[in-house]
Amino acid sequence: MDLWRLLIGRPLKGSEAAHEEITTSSGLAALSLDALTSVAYGPQAIILVLLVAGVGALHLLLPITLAIVGLLVILVLSYTQVIDAYPGGGGAYAVSKDNLGVGWSRLAAAALIVDYVLTVAVSVAAGVAALTSAFPALLPHTVELCLGILAVVTVMNLRGVGESARAFLLPTFVFIIGLLLVIGVGIVHPVAVHHAAQPVGIGVSTIGVLLVLKAFSAGCSALTGVEAIANGVPVFQEPRQLRAKRTEMLLGLILGLMLVGLAVLAHRFAVIPTTGATALSQIMVDSVGRGWVYYVVSMAITITLGLAANTSFGGLPVLASLLARDHVLPHVFAIRGDRLVFQYGIWALAILAGILLVASRGDADAMIPMYAIGVFTGFTLSQSGLVLHWLRRTPRIWWRALVNGVGAVVSGLATIVFLATKFTEGAWVVVLTIPLLLLLFHRIHRYYTLLQAELSIRAVPAPSVAQRTLVVLPVGEVTRLTADAIAVAQSFGDDVVAVTVEFVDAGGTSEHARQLEERWEQWESGIRLVKLSSQYHSVVRPLLRFIRSVDRHVHGHVMVLIPELVPRTFWEQLLHNQLGLILALQLRRNADVVVGMLPYHIEVHDEAQGGVAASDTLPVGPS
Repeated sequence: MDLWRLLIGRPLKGSEAAHEEITTSSGLAALSLDALTSVAYGPQAIILVLLVAGVGALHLLLPITLAIVGLLVILVLSYTQVIDAYPGGGGAYAVSKDNLGVGWSRLAAAALIVDYVLTVAVSVAAGVAALTSAFPALLPHTVELCLGILAVVTVMNLRGVGESARAFLLPTFVFIIGLLLVIGVGIVHPVAVHHAAQPVGIGVSTIGVLLVLKAFSAGCSALTGVEAIANGVPVFQEPRQLRAKRTEMLLGLILGLMLVGLAVLAHRFAVIPTTGATALSQIMVDSVGRGWVYYVVSMAITITLGLAANTSFGGLPVLASLLARDHVLPHVFAIRGDRLVFQYGIWALAILAGILLVASRGDADAMIPMYAIGVFTGFTLSQSGLVLHWLRRTPRIWWRALVNGVGAVVSGLATIVFLATKFTEGAWVVVLTIPLLLLLFHRIHRYYTLLQAELSIRAVPAPSVAQRTLVVLPVGEVTRLTADAIAVAQSFGDDVVAVTVEFVDAGGTSEHARQLEERWEQWESGIRLVKLSSQYHSVVRPLLRFIRSVDRHVHGHVMVLIPELVPRTFWEQLLHNQLGLILALQLRRNADVVVGMLPYHIEVHDEAQGGVAASDTLPVGPS
């Protein structure tokens, strides 16, 4: 526990929440890394698709990238509108719920959950790919490196959003400045220029519109994360909206420059990704050589790609908390931990991303076809909802509705293109997963609705009527633990009865059962001992039969008080048979009783103490 507290930090008071708020610069580190670092795999995804038509098709890389940057401009403008309209955060889910209805908002939530998980997995895998490109000897350890980076990011987020943003600030700026430097040097004075023999005059008609659309949809993976700033407005310092909008605009400017610059260099150097060498790594080698600049920027890319998962860790737990409050996810997701973060959402995201990384063997290219569909579905729904939002307010701001309308149309078309071009390559997994999440939302909400009706949560309950309580105390030995348990049981109920279970075999009554009865009579505790016989080696069954035989007209409530030994250390706990915990679990599931656990902390010393040893098999004899 001390080690865990050292990792995640001391508990924070509610009044210290302001310490976790972020500025414009730290907002880039906390909420923009997903989008910024997508340059490590977005251009490569375009190249890999175009190579299907041959090296000559690579001249389309720059036009396709310019089209993606145009979409980026529209999305950035649209999400500055989201910040103005919904400064409380929530993103596509909040916008859709307010303007489009519950069904569409759940679709947005399901799509975003899928995208958040994929964002973590793809970011970490791409970061490791950049590392193994610089250090090929690490390639066999890809999965282990992925899980290690995921663990670091998870712990940092458990410490708090503000603290993780400050920790990620330095590598973020090294990444941004370093990559812009590489692009500048590559354009002005590259170390080496490849002159590849490329056929001239291969156009879209020769290649095929479908292939161009596939390349466009693959490259749009570089736009994921653009929405994260609008989702996290509440984590900014005052003035929140202004700081969030500045961060959004800064993100769009930096990302646009990087995408265009890398596309120019990839075409100039005729870059073709190979196993163990990403497109970005080759561009860096051709621009600045394999010197210290290359290795510093490579390490910064690796670190920031791994940390890009931070965007999802800042988004999914908040989204999960909203869904929990709306009764479509378990209520535990709405609970803040000691560090004022939604820790259960963080753990859920880390586990799901870890499973995906292991299943894909840490291969980012294998996950790219599933990527971006969820986030572009969220883009479309949020922009459509904002169109209605602005039109309902006043005609004077019709231009806001126009901006969001264009964003809705463009992102909607992009979503259709994704589904059409990526379906057989892995997008079918997303198409299958989102309906399953919607079904899960429906079942959880139905359960909470029925529970609310059962408990009459919103109604004033009738006055309670006191009833007699029977306390049932399972025992296996006459010890100090038994005496303490009887004293506590007598303070709880009007009537107390001790029960023990005897396993009947061919030999009749066991010696242990006879000894227990004799000691009980000698003790004269004043409590009746009931002996339950069983032909099966089950403690639960005979105890349940006894509880069900209680006359509920006489005893309206039955309480089972289970004494529990609590050793000093974990390994000492393993020496006990855990029958008390098993019994408590079975009783909660199968009987209408109050179950109480009575902890008894023990100190085992080397010196002999004498007396009868306490048994941890409570209703029966010692094991």
